[in-house]
Amino acid sequence: MASDAVLWPSLAWFLLSPRLAIIGIQSMQHEVNMTMAAPSMFTDPTPPNRAVSSPAKYSAMYPMLLALLVAHVALASAANTPTDSNLKACGDAYYLPAQYTCYDGSFLCPTQDGEPTLRCGSACYNPRQYSCTNARLTSLSTGVPPTAPYNNSSTIPRLNASSPAECSEEPTTLQLSDLPYENYFYSDCNSASQVVVTSPLSDSNLSIIGPRLLVAWPSGNSGVVAFFEPIEGPNGTLAIRLVNDTGATQPLQGGNAASSNTSDSVPQTRVSTLVNFNTSARLTVPILGSIRTIRDFTEGPSILVPEIQDAIVFSQTDDGGAILSRLWLDNVTTTTMSFTPANSTTGIVNIDNRTLEFAAGTYNFTSTLSYPQLEQLSASEVLNEASQDLIMQSPDQTKSLSFLSYTNKLLAGAWRFLTYFGRDSMISLLLLQPVLSEGEGGAIEAVISAVLERINSTDGSVCHEETIGDYATYLHLQENVTSTAPICSYIMIDSDYFLMPVMENYFLATETGQRRREAFFATRASLNFGNQGTTYGELARINAERVMRLAGPFAQPGGQSQANLVHLKEGEVVGEWRDSTYGIGGGRIPYDVNTALVPAALRSIAALASDDFFPEHPEWSQLAEEYATVWEDETLAFFKVVVPPEEARNLVTDYTNEAGYGFPSHASSITSEIVYHGLALEGNNNQPLVQVMNTDDCFRHFLLNTTDQTQLTSYLNSTANNILAPFPVGLSAPVGLLVANPAYGGDPVYAANFTNNA
Repeated sequence: MASDAVLWPSLAWFLLSPRLAIIGIQSMQHEVNMTMAAPSMFTDPTPPNRAVSSPAKYSAMYPMLLALLVAHVALASAANTPTDSNLKACGDAYYLPAQYTCYDGSFLCPTQDGEPTLRCGSACYNPRQYSCTNARLTSLSTGVPPTAPYNNSSTIPRLNASSPAECSEEPTTLQLSDLPYENYFYSDCNSASQVVVTSPLSDSNLSIIGPRLLVAWPSGNSGVVAFFEPIEGPNGTLAIRLVNDTGATQPLQGGNAASSNTSDSVPQTRVSTLVNFNTSARLTVPILGSIRTIRDFTEGPSILVPEIQDAIVFSQTDDGGAILSRLWLDNVTTTTMSFTPANSTTGIVNIDNRTLEFAAGTYNFTSTLSYPQLEQLSASEVLNEASQDLIMQSPDQTKSLSFLSYTNKLLAGAWRFLTYFGRDSMISLLLLQPVLSEGEGGAIEAVISAVLERINSTDGSVCHEETIGDYATYLHLQENVTSTAPICSYIMIDSDYFLMPVMENYFLATETGQRRREAFFATRASLNFGNQGTTYGELARINAERVMRLAGPFAQPGGQSQANLVHLKEGEVVGEWRDSTYGIGGGRIPYDVNTALVPAALRSIAALASDDFFPEHPEWSQLAEEYATVWEDETLAFFKVVVPPEEARNLVTDYTNEAGYGFPSHASSITSEIVYHGLALEGNNNQPLVQVMNTDDCFRHFLLNTTDQTQLTSYLNSTANNILAPFPVGLSAPVGLLVANPAYGGDPVYAANFTNNA
């Protein structure tokens, strides 16, 4: 299947090759059908709420507008004859395109910090501070139009209020091709961005794959996208591609400009490239703001949010280009994208009823974002000293890992996610720990601190996914709340049980972790998730208390009942890594959580308690061990499925015919009973056990060292048999392991719900 995403950090575990730990994490994120994400950690800073400005504050901003007008008048009266060959004419004046934008053939507006100001009647304005309606400016801080100029030089914003760092190293770039998607990545010491170009192939499904140009930034989980169609010719005839500038070895150029806003001093991030259209094209749908907004459109019923779309300002420039700009719902952050002809032979960009029209040719494309950037870990920083040779051995994979790694969090896969996902961060850490950097500022502590910062301190749940940036503001507004605060989702139950094993593996099993223990757990939470001031040690204890509380009933004498197993949260249809509607067949009691994750967390709590991690609960060193043994030994039986050979052959044959994909049944290879463990209990259609063979055995093999040798021998045998047998007898396919095999379910609902769609 096609993909348009960077390799997940979890893919780098292939460098370590514990092959049994196959958990269905794929190396690329599919375009149409998603499976799972990967690592993430801390949250990026969000812009502060802006209080309603007083008249004094408003008047402090007015001189900036006045200064722009003065600059316009001064330039318009300049000498008529250019002395610089780079100057262009704008009415009677001449200007440098890098410093000014010419509107309507005769009106100049200056560029501030790399961002064009826009025209409003006879004024120029910064869309981060003003809006323009019917040629009248309104301050976004006060919501009222300017009444009189107020000139006080002490209040005029400094143009270099915040200067980005000068990068001492060359930018890191990467191109990953998986047609019809081309993925480009750019990062330097100031920012990181991904550009994805979609250009349909001759055999592409044009109902879901069309020409598209997308930019994604990890900061703020932000992005822009432009969808195109051919003006002349049928769908499928328009091809778009990025081209290298003269002398360049790759198409992307990045940069940061200092902010002109002294109140936030956020540098503006920029990514530029040359984009080529093979035929005339129309930009039909632009979306500027959040990756989540773009995902809702591309993966849902093509929903466009009016308050987001209507805020896009279309502006024509005199050099034949067009700029699209949108002020976020926070009334602070601005995202832009612009297209200008690369040379005089390329036609101009026309604005037509909120669409753009292009002649065939090459255009300069630039997109900007004024939002705080994350501090990226380079490939050498994300890997430990012993693993530095991987940078030369596997450059694409280590660059991919670096692109998703930051000092305060690792991110889930690009482009669709690019933010914190708790479960995926911790799974990736467990698999990648032998190569990841340790200590303060390293990748391992970034994962753990990100999880602790986001714990629900009222019940100990681990945050599954954060919502930040423009989409967080949007969700708050749907609840009639004006806020830019990040939001966490706590619906996943499996995330709760990874934190303790992760802590044990680092703080007990490594010398660096042992040295860092005291300082790390004394750290106080600082992010806006409701835990500010609480120490990491307290937050870890709260999570451990949750595990012990939920595990207790099943571990009690006579408590080994289905009712005492861990269930999905009330009202939720998902709760572990197979988080699609039919991922666990509608089941309420997941196999992996109950047979592997709960006992693993209990073992780790016992180990940590034995080393005085939880002084409030000294009894846990023994009690958690006792709980773990019961969970290890007594849970498998609830999920075990044994199919006699003749019945198995019939089921596989029937499934092959029902599925209708034309693959062989391999039924004749079944000579003994088939043994596996079902995905969940209490499934759809009143199925007491979701009889779907799966790869989730790997969690138990990877996380536990069980003590019931008879049970372990049988379990190892069934796992090995199932992953080696060809589908649909087992899980093996020419391209690798399948994560689920519904052939033994019997009920047609299995074939209907478990398909080749993720």
